[in-house]
Parts: sequence; structure tokens; C-alpha cells
Amino acid sequence: MPELPEVEVTRRSIRGLAGAQVRALELGKPLRWPLGTDPDRVAGCIAGEFQRRGKYLWLPLSHPDGRPDGGLLWHLGMSGSLAWLPQAGPPGRHDHVDLLTDRGVLRLTDPRRFGAVVWSPALDQPPAAQLLAGLGAEPFDERFTAADFHHALQGRRVAIKQALLAGDIVVGAGNIYASDALFEAGIDPRTPCQRIGPQRAARLLAAVRRVLGEAIAAGGSTLRDFRDAHGSVGQYQGQARVYGRAGETCPRCGGTIQRIVQGQRATYFCPGCQHR
Repeated sequence: MPELPEVEVTRRSIRGLAGAQVRALELGKPLRWPLGTDPDRVAGCIAGEFQRRGKYLWLPLSHPDGRPDGGLLWHLGMSGSLAWLPQAGPPGRHDHVDLLTDRGVLRLTDPRRFGAVVWSPALDQPPAAQLLAGLGAEPFDERFTAADFHHALQGRRVAIKQALLAGDIVVGAGNIYASDALFEAGIDPRTPCQRIGPQRAARLLAAVRRVLGEAIAAGGSTLRDFRDAHGSVGQYQGQARVYGRAGETCPRCGGTIQRIVQGQRATYFCPGCQHR
């Protein structure tokens, strides 16, 4: 599933869309949620700069005279990707949305059809506001402090890995990145949240930020489907600290990396240097 680094990499790889005039929005097979408006409504609008919130991308639209005119909220689902093409031929069986502009075509490809494109009058109004309401803080937001993180963890009665995956405290630490951040911070993924003290919370938040930053710099992770808007694959999976490395030697203590299952998701960690 594309996580925050993959979505951010996608956002950064779409060049030239801002300022383009929309010619048409063409829809294929139904996706996770309906568009919520007539596709013709966006024809003639001017596209703004793509913004990211969690794993969502927001494309603001305006009238040619500059007046705001809502926008499109994009989600890549389980297997989706966006391609920015100079021109597009007929859509394939897994191509479900084409945003045609005077500068190129933005195409959503999603084999499993859990992705979505939803029109909203504004980012802070329904339906966009409802879809974003449960998201936690952005990991790189300096206003979200280690003290905030620690305070939020004290109200949880689950293991720390599960709290990171939930995304309602801080967004972005998907399965790969949560495993690696916990390793970086030296915390056993099974540790109850309430046992994470202020110092370990600060260390973990710093590790989350460091791992996500490295993943973005590496173009994200491509385990199966992910490509950026120009078709390039991510490289982070090749430099992951522990994810996918069960049975290998721990790079820090020389122990053996193990794999367990938490909440039906694989977790990788080193029991020798990650402590409860």
C-alpha cells in the first residue's frame, strides 16, 4: 500500500500541473467513493499546487479569474499510482481516472480499485473534511512536539506498533516505516504505549521523522505496484533497517532479526537491542 513517503514522492514528481487548465475529467470503473459531482463541473478550471495531508492529495481548482472552485481529493488506495503524461492513449483495464489538461494528463491506475477521487467545495468542508477528520499530526510539523506525542500515547492501551499504524496520533508510519523507526529508537514493537516514557517518546518521534525523511529521499518503497508519476520505482526497501530481514544479522548488536505478526501485519525487530 502506498504510504506517506510514496504519496509525498508522487506529489513532488508531478511537475507542470499547477496552472494548467482542465479540459475534461474522464472516469472509468467505479472506485472506492463516488466523485460527488458531475465530471463536467471541473472542465475549464485552473489546477493549483498539489498538497498532501496524510496519504491524501488535494488538488485545488479555481475559475480562470482566480476565484476558488473547490478541488479534487485523491487517494491511492491499496495499489494505486498517479502518472503525469504528456498525452495519454486509450486507458487500460486498470486505468480509472484521467484528468485531461492543456499541459498533459494525470492518470490514476489502480488494479484493486480501492483508490478514489472525490470533489469537495474546500479542504475544510465535507466531504474532504470528513475523510481527513481522523488523521493525526503530520510527522514533520514542528508544532507537534515530543511532549504532545508522549501525552497521546498515555491514553492508548495497545502495543506501540499498533498505535503507530493507526495514524490518529501521527500519520505516515506505515508498516515498513513503523518497524524501522521502532528499531532506530530501540523500542520493542510489543511495548504497551503507557510504558513509553517522555525520553523514549522523544526518541521514537525523532526516529519516525528520520525514517520517513530517508524514505522520501529514496523515492519511497516499491514492493509490488508503486511507481512515481514518471514511472520510477522506490528504493527504500533495499536499505530498510529490519523490515523484510527476518533471519538476518542485526546491524547494530549482531543478534538475529525476527518476524512476528501483530494485528495481521508482519513486524520485524531485533529482540537483542529493542526493549520493552
